[in-house]
Amino acid sequence: MPIPASGYPRTAAVSPRVQVVATTDSTNADVIEAVAADPAGWPHLSLLVTDDQRAGRGRLDRTWIAPAGTALAVSVVVDASHIPPALRGWIPLAAGAAMTHAVRAQLAGHGGTAELKWPNDVLVDGAKICGILAEAVPGTFDTVVVGAGVNTRMSRADLPVTTATSFAAIGADSDDDRLLADYLDGLRSLLSRLTHDEVDLVNREIEELCATVGREVSVSLPDGTTLSGTAVRIDPDGRLVVGSGTLETPVSAGDVVHVR
Repeated sequence: MPIPASGYPRTAAVSPRVQVVATTDSTNADVIEAVAADPAGWPHLSLLVTDDQRAGRGRLDRTWIAPAGTALAVSVVVDASHIPPALRGWIPLAAGAAMTHAVRAQLAGHGGTAELKWPNDVLVDGAKICGILAEAVPGTFDTVVVGAGVNTRMSRADLPVTTATSFAAIGADSDDDRLLADYLDGLRSLLSRLTHDEVDLVNREIEELCATVGREVSVSLPDGTTLSGTAVRIDPDGRLVVGSGTLETPVSAGDVVHVR
């Protein structure tokens, strides 16, 4: 199903700017360039969306490629100027939580279970349906672009890895306009809480959504080492705390594998 001719009316009711493109290499790269050139033209919660992204990027510089028409790529502008600098690390986690809620709404009545994998992947029945990448606009610490890629109409045969899934692969429909509107609405709410320094509420909501907390995990760290143990909690800085014996180690970045 291509992008609807009617556009995204629900999304437009939440966002001040909804720009739809037929195809692009990377929505994040496009929005970062556009915001740098015209900041006033891309206010808070403006977005660019396509169902044909040719060279998407994920965390750890992984590529993200999907056949045209099978996945939704969206990049949202976040004005972080009113969020205390110490809390801005929560922005990607807030995006993951907002998308988890949006995916859950899509699955209502279907039976699939959507959960958050720290820091911001969205899983359905344990398989990844959405990945998120947040990037600061160069030259400013106050504007962040949050990109999300959601597998919508990708057949099981087109899934890139066995640990991925899509709405189509589990026999569920995707209302893209509702998905984006719910995502933006949830993101707006969580960012507002960060603005008002209500990090405890954000932390609690994310922990309740997070399938990682309480699991045995293996974390590949940026320095090449691996940390294994139990994911105990998410700390006030948004870090995953991994316990092994009496030692607890906070992790701010890493590739997490749920062991069991």
